[in-house]
Amino acid sequence: MTRARKAPRTGTRAFAATWWGQAWVDALEASTLDTGRLSRGRTYARKGMVGPVTAAPGVLRAEVEGSNPWPYDAAVHLRVLTDAQWDTLLDAIAAQAGRTAALLAGEMPADLVDDARTAGVPLLPEPSELDPECSCPDWGYPCKHAAALCYATAVHLDDDPFWLFTLRGRTKDAVLIALRTRRQTLTNAASTTGDAPRGEGVPARDAFASWNGAFTPPDPETADTAPGEPDTAPTPLTTAPPPGTPFTLDDLEALTRDTAQRARRLAAGHTALLTCTPVEDAVRLAATGVSEDWFHHLVRASGLPPLDFARLVRALRHGGPAGVAVARAPLAPDSAAMAAARTALADPDTTDTAGPLRLRAWRNRLTADDEGVQIRLGPDNRWHPYTRESRGTAWWPCAPATADPVAALVAARTAAARH
Repeated sequence: MTRARKAPRTGTRAFAATWWGQAWVDALEASTLDTGRLSRGRTYARKGMVGPVTAAPGVLRAEVEGSNPWPYDAAVHLRVLTDAQWDTLLDAIAAQAGRTAALLAGEMPADLVDDARTAGVPLLPEPSELDPECSCPDWGYPCKHAAALCYATAVHLDDDPFWLFTLRGRTKDAVLIALRTRRQTLTNAASTTGDAPRGEGVPARDAFASWNGAFTPPDPETADTAPGEPDTAPTPLTTAPPPGTPFTLDDLEALTRDTAQRARRLAAGHTALLTCTPVEDAVRLAATGVSEDWFHHLVRASGLPPLDFARLVRALRHGGPAGVAVARAPLAPDSAAMAAARTALADPDTTDTAGPLRLRAWRNRLTADDEGVQIRLGPDNRWHPYTRESRGTAWWPCAPATADPVAALVAARTAAARH
């Protein structure tokens, strides 16, 4: 199942910024003649009335706010591929290594979609395939709530084309494992016949040696550096970038070090690095302590307002990837964990509060408005401390996350006292 994500609110990017996202929207809009409900659905999605969207094989689900006090349960069904169709699709991807790289970079290769369709594998939905349902009494097909869910999904498809694979029946991890198996089979066949597989190119170490002089990879049996930790500084690059390029030799060296560190972590099994969206990767780079110029470049590349980007960087430093998820959108919490936290915080002895602590609960957040502090329960089951900053209108991460809600509240209060 693909993790839930919140639809954008008013003022953010429009729906379907990519051609494959637009194909999804086209399939939705071709499935009905009721333009009024589609228009209402777009409005609902842009106003942030669509809750976190969850993608599972064959179905999308989300709660969508409407005119009633409670949200409606909306879903959109899509036919999953058969095993034979999946074999055809995976073979088409594995035949060209660049296709896997493009998908991991957040791009859907157009030639892949065309080749798959020619082979009878519909990766993108046909107009008749989207099958909506909703708990509302509206008889529309789709109703405005299901339409809002579809428009919100287009944004997620823009960011991660693997959502389409999940909807068609297989998760991103399952697809990547199958592709690695097929690529290994192609490599083994090439070593037997002496022919390189299509698109295989040359080994990376040979390419590097031919470009930057002799290169000897470290021996894993004698290397002192643990996977994921920085080792000795790499040999400085000697080839300057062409004149007029927007990056310097120092930029290239920094990216080379970052790539080497990520490669070591991937070799050690830290596969979460493969699932970063471009925005998440920009935040990760900024959190490593890049120069001011780099930071501004990353902000512009992310498409986020500078304060929003800076907030995510601080959230990553304090809480890791879970901290970023907590900062980006309200989450649906575990009710038992929320109840246990409120019980612990209700004890004046543990919170050092004169009288009852007034807390406002909403989703995964507990807020003491009169103190300007807040704690948020993350998907890692830790509490992330926040304080109200920027003239009292914005909440910012302020201290490392902790499993103890009382400790998180104390940390938030300590940070608030410093302002």
